[in-house]
Amino acid sequence: MVHTCVVAGCKNRRTPGTTLSFYRFPRDPERKQRWVAAVNRAGWVPNDGSRLCSTHFISKQVKNPHSPDYVPSVFTPVPFFPDMKEPGALEILDKQEARVEAANALLFLQGQGSSAVDGPSQDGRHEKEAPEAAVEKSGSSSFSTDEDEEHDEASERDRKKGKFAQMSEISVNFDDILKALKKENRALRESVEKMALSENAFRNDAEKVKFYTGLPNYFVLETVMWLLAPHMDGMKNTKLSKFQQLLLTLMRLRLDLRNQDLGYRFGVKVGTVARTVHRMVNIMSSTLVPTAVFWPSRAELRKNLPTALRATHPDCAVIVDCFTVPLEEPASTGTEHGRQETALPRAKGMAQSYSSLKYLIGVAPQGVVTFVSRGAPGSVSDKSLAEGCGFLCKLLPGDVVLACRDLDIADSVAARGALFKIAGKGEARARSEGSAGPDVESETVVVQRHVERVISMVKQRYTMLTGPVESPFSTACERTSNLSTFDKIVQVACALNNLCISAAPLE
Repeated sequence: MVHTCVVAGCKNRRTPGTTLSFYRFPRDPERKQRWVAAVNRAGWVPNDGSRLCSTHFISKQVKNPHSPDYVPSVFTPVPFFPDMKEPGALEILDKQEARVEAANALLFLQGQGSSAVDGPSQDGRHEKEAPEAAVEKSGSSSFSTDEDEEHDEASERDRKKGKFAQMSEISVNFDDILKALKKENRALRESVEKMALSENAFRNDAEKVKFYTGLPNYFVLETVMWLLAPHMDGMKNTKLSKFQQLLLTLMRLRLDLRNQDLGYRFGVKVGTVARTVHRMVNIMSSTLVPTAVFWPSRAELRKNLPTALRATHPDCAVIVDCFTVPLEEPASTGTEHGRQETALPRAKGMAQSYSSLKYLIGVAPQGVVTFVSRGAPGSVSDKSLAEGCGFLCKLLPGDVVLACRDLDIADSVAARGALFKIAGKGEARARSEGSAGPDVESETVVVQRHVERVISMVKQRYTMLTGPVESPFSTACERTSNLSTFDKIVQVACALNNLCISAAPLE
């Protein structure tokens, strides 16, 4: 069956050897209505045989609602001329006029032939007419004939002139459309040049660096590139340079753009984008994270301890808290509550179902992130997460672990010779005894604000951490490190945040 595109003015047909694809209208009522609205044909309703060709999509139609190709968007305006009732109207008009002219010529020749036959059988009285009358009649007759012929020729010229004027008017309209398209093309080129993703475009534009990567300036971006470049030699990608591979990954973390969007921006396939992001995250996790996220020495902590804690908690080593990231809901039908939780394989081979990931984060009093755990199911208790993520191994005897709420890890911390304190307990006791001053700000509020500030800073700088997490990032675990790709992304985001600021002081 031959399919023809239903868009007005589009003449694409499914023929043998064509490279075009023809798509049915979707079954989903909402998406189908959006397709019909995009086609923009008044009163038209698609049927089972209606097809839309692939030229009306940026690449090809996809089922991802976040993709620009979820609905057709490429439509070329088709000019409409009232005098052209249908394609080929001028050709039909020319053929009809040619037939009329041929018929008139035949009638003229028939008239000439009949007058020649009837001429010799005329009465003799015509021969006896006066020469003057004959000459006068002949002159007037020839004058009339010449005048008619001149009139016919003038009308023919006017008719042809009007016809060509109409055709020239049509060509002028096409010229106007062509000029408008060229103007739009120039504007698009200028816009594309402004959004160029080359290294030179970022070199002297700090705002562009901050918007696309989250880093404060090109110097920090160049430093990250210098750290990662030796480990990128084994990555074979002829279309993307090392800088573009790093930029693509940072844009994925910073702006949470989907793979198809990034593929369109960088001119590569979706699979290339996915492979590049996973490889770059692995490289940054193994090189950048150990450099920027580390547990400082006790001497360094005491040297730079903020004044807010110097009097109350001089031995404070870390401030801990937990945060969660929601997971993306699967496309399949959910449970009776309307959502189906995702199952992620864990280290012990046990599959659990949950809808969020939970992380334990440790923040130094100076404001830098010093520890990030791997992701755990959102239903896991704080105590189980702290005991199983390796956080306790970082503590030394005499360290003070501070928190703004009870995480139920006091016994586990005490087993390492350290002390777990909840900020504000001493202040509450002092207030109950009446010894606390009214001008002293609540210690609980200060500590809570400090941790929340650091966590929100990381999430705002790299919006991918706000979720929801896509399943390819949350399920792909390495056997050696037992970390999913998203666990590494969280650690990389904290490392990049530490590079952006020297400290977010607790004051």
